[in-house]
Amino acid sequence: MGESSDSVSVDAERIASGGKEHHVLTRHGPLSVSVYGDLEKPALVTYPDVALDHVSCFQGLFFCTEGVSLLLYNFCIYQINPPGHELGAAPISSCDPVLSGDQLADQVADVFDYFGLYSVICMGVTAGAYVLTLFSSKYRERVQALILVSPLCKAPSWKEWLSNKVMSNILYFYGMCGIIKEWLVQRYFSKEVRGNWQAPESETVQACRCVLDGKQSANVWRFLQSINDRSDLTDALKKLQCRTLIFVGEHSPFHSDALYMAAKMDGKYSALVEVQACGSLVTEEQPLAMLITMEYFLASYGLHRPSQLNCSPRSPLSPSYISPELLSPESMGVKLKPIKTRISLEV
Repeated sequence: MGESSDSVSVDAERIASGGKEHHVLTRHGPLSVSVYGDLEKPALVTYPDVALDHVSCFQGLFFCTEGVSLLLYNFCIYQINPPGHELGAAPISSCDPVLSGDQLADQVADVFDYFGLYSVICMGVTAGAYVLTLFSSKYRERVQALILVSPLCKAPSWKEWLSNKVMSNILYFYGMCGIIKEWLVQRYFSKEVRGNWQAPESETVQACRCVLDGKQSANVWRFLQSINDRSDLTDALKKLQCRTLIFVGEHSPFHSDALYMAAKMDGKYSALVEVQACGSLVTEEQPLAMLITMEYFLASYGLHRPSQLNCSPRSPLSPSYISPELLSPESMGVKLKPIKTRISLEV
């Protein structure tokens, strides 16, 4: 990279502290969007999972040294928080209706309009991945590529629906209590970092618990309700032709959903990466495992670390074709553990 790790750390702190929060009034209510980086660079739009905000879901990925050199130097990052999920958010009025998946996707479109974004790369985690996938199917010309982490695409199974329903009721009546926090931590992380009688839980999990303590339970309840009532996107996946990179943790509760999604997508445009010994929140638990593959993926768009681009986020990046062979275990190097890579098959 030609730079010392100390200078990279300084730049990371500068960019992180330089993030600006915008309150965007959409057709379905206000959203908080935090913007990091140079507005003249290509845009990367993110959306987190249930009960998380942009910091607790993505800081491990964006602010590690490798993430700074690959992502923060190449992109202006627009981080959307789900309604009422930003730090210090007030409770959403009980008079306001719970938003549908389509309405959440329309909110994303309004954010794009507010910032003048056109053809961009989107990154979402689980529930956020569902919202951005739905957005991509409704506004195809506005998304050039998707990076999805432990994504959802089907309607919830009876098991998931019942679990979400029970937890929604507990959340509604008792707020962000211990049962809810434990359920969410298990949703995000693998046993390896959650700790047991032999080893304490990791600092990442401890920090996540602190974040959950500060969330408005009513707002989390509303987003969970929206996702639990989601529609099936299987038919839309077959028509989705933006390039898609799917990550899933080996121990994610949504592992089978990610495999299903990869199998239903066109193999010419998508690739699946499984991360061993990891839960759903790969961005926080094993961010380096993502960055290795993302560097290959983004290279086809002319993005290299620490390349400084003069391309405006309001214009397409005009990528070259990315072949599945680019993401094969041979091209990545079989010694790059704990990743195992499998290219999705066209079904």
